[in-house]
Amino acid sequence: MSVAIPRIWFVLPTYNEKDNLRPIAEAILATIPEASILIVDDNSPDGTGSLADALAAERPNIAVLHREAKQGLGRAYVDGFRSASARGAEIVVQMDADFSHPVRFLPALLEPILAGRADLVLGSRYVPGGQIPRWNATRRFISKGGGRFARIVLRLPYRDLTGGFKAWRADLLGSIDLDAVHAGGYAFQIETTFRAHRLGARVVEVPITFEERREGTSKMSSGIVLEALKVVLALRWAAARGQVPAIKPSRL
Repeated sequence: MSVAIPRIWFVLPTYNEKDNLRPIAEAILATIPEASILIVDDNSPDGTGSLADALAAERPNIAVLHREAKQGLGRAYVDGFRSASARGAEIVVQMDADFSHPVRFLPALLEPILAGRADLVLGSRYVPGGQIPRWNATRRFISKGGGRFARIVLRLPYRDLTGGFKAWRADLLGSIDLDAVHAGGYAFQIETTFRAHRLGARVVEVPITFEERREGTSKMSSGIVLEALKVVLALRWAAARGQVPAIKPSRL
């Protein structure tokens, strides 16, 4: 008897990713042929949106969600998650479109969910086997220090809270109050994992190697880091006041 393959959707937010978009889409579909891709473009001035439309016209398993302007990575993901779910997604993968999240790790990222062992899988740079080969000491300190701060303040056991390479069961995403989630970069990654944990989600980390983007420039800034620190404190305060769901027993 054949086993039905869950409907897997990749959500790729883009802003000025014209040089990366076709190669990353082709690499994803070569690795996970049964998947579909939703490109969420924020009206990129370099023509990324037009290229996304061309890709969608070529392949039935690519779709495009156009947004009027750049509104933040978190809001792009929220809109993408909702659109993918409305299209029947059972598993949603979030990742960057710039090859910083290597596609060779996709089978390992999906395996815990496909095996029924996880509701959320984090591609982790900071578990055994994870690597960041090209970062300097300052960038490592900011990333690891921010993650440790969030882990302590929010009382979370996960090693990599700021990474954006994740696979979700769609029903878990549907249980999270996405309207209440902050729309920043690092802040969005921390908060969605925090809310999943509070809902009793089975969260698994798998090691990945984080690479530098192939084309274009990084969108990271000191403002994004500071926002994340503020959001962590706000989440702890909200949890203490009962404004986020109480921790439910884990399904592990």
